[in-house]
Amino acid sequence: MTQSAEEAPETTQYPQFPMKRTCPFSEPDEYAGFRASDPVSRATLKVNGKPTWLVTKHEDVKQVLGDARVSSNLKLPGYPHQFHIPEEMLAQVRLMLLSMDPPDHTAQRRMLIPEFTARRVKEMRPRIQEIVDEQIDAMLASGGPVDLVTALALPLPSLVICELLGVPYEDHAQFEEWSAAMMNHDLSPEEYGAAVQGLDMYLDKLVTAKESEPGDDLISRFIEKNRVEQVADHVDVVTMARLMLVGGHETTANMIALGVLALLEHPEQRKAVQEDPSLLPHAIEELLRTFSISDSGTARVALEDIEVGGTTIRAGEGILALNNAANHDEAVFPDAGTLDIHRKEARSHLAFGYGIHQCIGANLARVELEVVYGTLLSRIPGLRLATPVEELRFKDDAMVYGVYELPVTW
Repeated sequence: MTQSAEEAPETTQYPQFPMKRTCPFSEPDEYAGFRASDPVSRATLKVNGKPTWLVTKHEDVKQVLGDARVSSNLKLPGYPHQFHIPEEMLAQVRLMLLSMDPPDHTAQRRMLIPEFTARRVKEMRPRIQEIVDEQIDAMLASGGPVDLVTALALPLPSLVICELLGVPYEDHAQFEEWSAAMMNHDLSPEEYGAAVQGLDMYLDKLVTAKESEPGDDLISRFIEKNRVEQVADHVDVVTMARLMLVGGHETTANMIALGVLALLEHPEQRKAVQEDPSLLPHAIEELLRTFSISDSGTARVALEDIEVGGTTIRAGEGILALNNAANHDEAVFPDAGTLDIHRKEARSHLAFGYGIHQCIGANLARVELEVVYGTLLSRIPGLRLATPVEELRFKDDAMVYGVYELPVTW
């Protein structure tokens, strides 16, 4: 097996990261202890034995994510990689939007922002509603029980992002397989590299075709803008498309399934939303806070010495600003372990990140969640789990938290 670029002797005196959630509706148990006694603490990365800093308080996470003295560049020494990345592969990696720093990040993000404004997403809502209705029609026609992940949670965002990007949906099974592999902490370097290479080869052909014959889609519009702006080359466009494709369906699909699970397991909260649909947008913010599914997607490395929460982080040291820990900080969210759709401070969550790298697709994700939750609860009011929650398989091995299957009936 190829040696990882981050390989080092295990640092046994530090707790290992990632840490498992013992309850799907909360944070790992260790986080509360960190916030109370050591909010900027050391840990060892399970994947390679390297040390990193864990930042767990809401104000400290915001500070790190808004600080120009930290970098998102995954090629820098000290960056806290959470996958087995071969050294030769890391050297060849083309940085994507999430791992860029200004000015490159600023230039590419500015080109993409018009695709995800509130106005643009509002225009997409009728099509999102149509897709949700079609999937629920199929569910009702087949009768329960059905797996909500394959019947609704995955097809909706996959269809939406495919239509937005101009990716043929008939290829979804293959790119969903690559995407799932790329999110798995436990893959070998060879398996991880094969997934990235497979998806990039697929997107390379797609981008090449759109460079010759552009269509009415995000990738084509990016290519056309870039002919003037010249902020990206062909490989940059492929890398951007990979980020949009994977990020556009993986996170939302997991939030759809987990949100439905939470509402089914909290019937009083579900009933309140069914009786007063105006509560739904607020309920979504609380669900996003509760699950914080991309907990460690905010990896950084210090460019110079910085002080966070009274602790000095040295230049070159890796940092994980944990949004799940921040979103359960009792100083900001009293009784944080309780799901409360009436919570006034819910929108202060950091589930979409913070600062210049805040999720560009947040508006789209919110609309997809609002449409799918609202339609599902109104059209199938008797929806219930077909398998006890204790028997569900959760994605403890993945970069984005979720549930593998969600059997439901009515």
